[in-house]
Amino acid sequence: MKAAGHVVSSGLAQAPAPAARGLDTVLDIESRRFGPSLASRSEPLPSGDPGPVDLIVDLTATAARRGTPVLTLEFCGQGTFLAGLTEMLAGHRSPELAARLDGVAVAKGRPMLSDRLWLSRSCNDLLAGAISLVAQSVARFFAGELVPIADSPAPIPGSHGFFRNYLPFFCKGLADRVMQKVKLGRRPFYWQVAYRLIDGPGVAETGQLDGTPFTALADDGQRFYADPFVLDRDGRHYLFVEEFPYATGRGVISVAELGDDGIFGVPRVVLEEAHHLSYPQVFAHAGEIFMIPESSAAREVVLYRAAQFPDRWVRDTVLIADRNFNDATLLGSDGRFWLLGTEWFGHGSASDTMVVYSAPSLRGPWTAHALNPIAVDHSATRPGGAFIRQGDALVLPVQNGSRAYGGGLGLMRLERLDDFDVRFTPPRPIEPGTAWARAGIHTLNRAGKVEVVDSAG
Repeated sequence: MKAAGHVVSSGLAQAPAPAARGLDTVLDIESRRFGPSLASRSEPLPSGDPGPVDLIVDLTATAARRGTPVLTLEFCGQGTFLAGLTEMLAGHRSPELAARLDGVAVAKGRPMLSDRLWLSRSCNDLLAGAISLVAQSVARFFAGELVPIADSPAPIPGSHGFFRNYLPFFCKGLADRVMQKVKLGRRPFYWQVAYRLIDGPGVAETGQLDGTPFTALADDGQRFYADPFVLDRDGRHYLFVEEFPYATGRGVISVAELGDDGIFGVPRVVLEEAHHLSYPQVFAHAGEIFMIPESSAAREVVLYRAAQFPDRWVRDTVLIADRNFNDATLLGSDGRFWLLGTEWFGHGSASDTMVVYSAPSLRGPWTAHALNPIAVDHSATRPGGAFIRQGDALVLPVQNGSRAYGGGLGLMRLERLDDFDVRFTPPRPIEPGTAWARAGIHTLNRAGKVEVVDSAG
């Protein structure tokens, strides 16, 4: 919040913290492997300026109201982190956060759990989401955009304590991890791209994987392909993908061309950096071809220009620097340019916190939206393909990580995008169908008659 220009002071609650010996014990054990968690006990912050304040952020649910607005946080319907964590472990609630202003619900968040075995990592996911939700609520409060939302009744806490709920959680997580390793055997993690040629409505229109079957893009077992984008150029279709050779453990960008027989050839590498590359959003603008691949490992968003399409690309402009920005997805609208994606802030998931940047021209300058972070949600924040125009509406494919990364895809309609707010409708899940046998899809794109998807293996 200080980085956003706020003057911040802190104070300690007078009431004693709830007993958390069980949680502290587990975190201490896991810290020997992973280091301290966000939930580990730490030294209190310096108190700072005790003068008049505009907003109190109460993380203990104990602050007395004295005329100053009070923002409180709930974890899984409970007023403290320990009670909410215990509720989550008991299986009564999926990970859910709520912010309240003077007792009225004003914001909700659904963090993504990236690890359902190690508690310290689950705590990091929950607390990182909580930090983002507080930052979002504070930004909206001072912008006059923090308004009441639909509320949910608080659940009745379970009768058992932390350890009685933690042990079944750990055992189930361990069993799931063993079964996953048995299922995969010696095969590394795996993704697969698929494509089809259609003339009529596609997945974005039907909301289902039905109709003409998809054809898998073959690989040699030494690599996988993912994050497909397709471009129609001079009557030819080009498929851009992340290529991930297991030998190097680092993604590169490759391209394949659709043959006259309706089959894509073997992808060839066209862009490689010292860091991982993925999500090659390729597009035409002002008579040239550009690409914005994900390069979050280098903490930058870079615009590449085709010097000789499709095989030679040059770094054109660093659009955003010193940010871990994931799957940045471009939209040009009403003379402005927008980038939407998720940002990782050092802890928690990289797939549940949406941020937005805008610029007057493609090359910038790019500035962060005043209400960043826009949303905290495991199934409504990380893009899974380029914007889709349906009549007068714009639809964004978004990844559904409610169960696991790559677990599915939904479609959100853009309701508002300007300097004052960003709003989407809730995602409409893409349903399974006979056109693609895998459990879910992770990316959806189309150019002309060519529609492409990918799925986790």
